[in-house]
Amino acid sequence: MFVEVPGARIHVVDEGRENDAPLVLLHAGIADLRSWDALVPLLLDAEYRVIRFDARGAGETESEPTSFSRVDDVLAVLGARGIDRAVLIGNSLGGMTAIDTAITAPDRVAAVVGVAAGLGGFDGGESPLEAQLFAEMDALENASPPDPAAIADIDVRVWVDGPGQPPDRVSVAVRDQVRETDVGSYAPGRETGDLIRLSPPAVERLSELRCPVLAVAGLLDVSEVAATARHLEANAPNARAEIWPHVAHMIGMEVPHELAAEIVAFLAPLPRWS
Repeated sequence: MFVEVPGARIHVVDEGRENDAPLVLLHAGIADLRSWDALVPLLLDAEYRVIRFDARGAGETESEPTSFSRVDDVLAVLGARGIDRAVLIGNSLGGMTAIDTAITAPDRVAAVVGVAAGLGGFDGGESPLEAQLFAEMDALENASPPDPAAIADIDVRVWVDGPGQPPDRVSVAVRDQVRETDVGSYAPGRETGDLIRLSPPAVERLSELRCPVLAVAGLLDVSEVAATARHLEANAPNARAEIWPHVAHMIGMEVPHELAAEIVAFLAPLPRWS
């Protein structure tokens, strides 16, 4: 289905029973809603309603070159699907969006699960190898014209394999899916728009993050991600970090069963929401 918002038609998939507690899955910047395919059935089996959507510039969402807020898009999807409150589960950029939404609209968010989540305004540092890889990324993305295949290759090396990790660490199917999605984001005519960021950024407003937060990060990821999880645990009122030694950035694709079990255990004590 599609949700109409100013400047876009957002592609939404809504699964599960209408009366079950809703979870909204927010994908990473190099992915689309299909990156949650392995996780969704596990959450449905746990009797949750699962909503996911393609962010602007990804998947089947159609957008125009207008100014937009990712938070507004999340709230628009909640409203269109008749959801008062939801748990937001966000990977990478999606995690940043989840935290921004919980700060902006605390009455709409029951909890946040950050999966290798970003945090607006936070700088967790980088290793020399990561600095080299990021410089290579910047050069490829700023080339005129950019080479989508080359960008996707380095994105897979960094975000799927993990910096310095072997290319056979993650399955071929996962690597190929992320590469395909990443290349597609550079398709001719693909628009995203001009982002309106949360101001002040989330890192300066963690005291406003009232809901429970679970931050899952992997030690095979770039070092800032684990630093982000630890920063949330230390500075948000009700946050817990889980640092896993065997995963990188696309945790829901790498180990969906482990992630689903962690999410279900985290949510089990919470009062039900709808």
